[in-house]
Amino acid sequence: MSGQCVITRKIAVAEGVFAPGHLGELTQIVPFEMVDEVLIECGATQQRLRKLPARVVVYLLLAAALFEECGYPAVWSKLTGALGSLPLPKITATGLWHARCRLGVRPLRALFDLLRGPASAVRTAGARWAGLLVVAVDGTYLDVADDPDVRAKLGKGANQYTAASGYPQVLLIALVACGTRRQSSTRSSAPASPANPSSGVA
Repeated sequence: MSGQCVITRKIAVAEGVFAPGHLGELTQIVPFEMVDEVLIECGATQQRLRKLPARVVVYLLLAAALFEECGYPAVWSKLTGALGSLPLPKITATGLWHARCRLGVRPLRALFDLLRGPASAVRTAGARWAGLLVVAVDGTYLDVADDPDVRAKLGKGANQYTAASGYPQVLLIALVACGTRRQSSTRSSAPASPANPSSGVA
């Protein structure tokens, strides 16, 4: 090829059906190497080959936070929507729930610590005022499973027609640094309600 040259490069990808790119934009924001490192650090890698590897369960839970109005099967469909031509294992709602329980909370907490970003430097624009860190507080409500154990702990919302309606909810509060958008801390609690008047953010 006169006047032309060809440049090749090697790209590391995860092995198996659930390779990066197959799981949508999340793998562009949260690289699989980062997830694998967190799983190893937390001792949460699977001990035997399963239909749902631990890495895939992490992405499932991240996607569930984006599509909180969907159940796990619907989130799974969105996550694997581009894999229709591949031989995916059949996953049930119960299987997804068990996979989440096996993973536990430690890997997600460690991943949060990695992703929330560095602390602001002294000269970061908008980060400090009069030597003090400028922060903002924001919050949201998240629906959780509507089962007897959860209802006993969190209670349910009430309205003018009924004393208990809708799904139980948790209140999530985040403290965010304005200059870097770094989440300094998060707390969750059952929202205060007539059925649960003593609730508050711990």
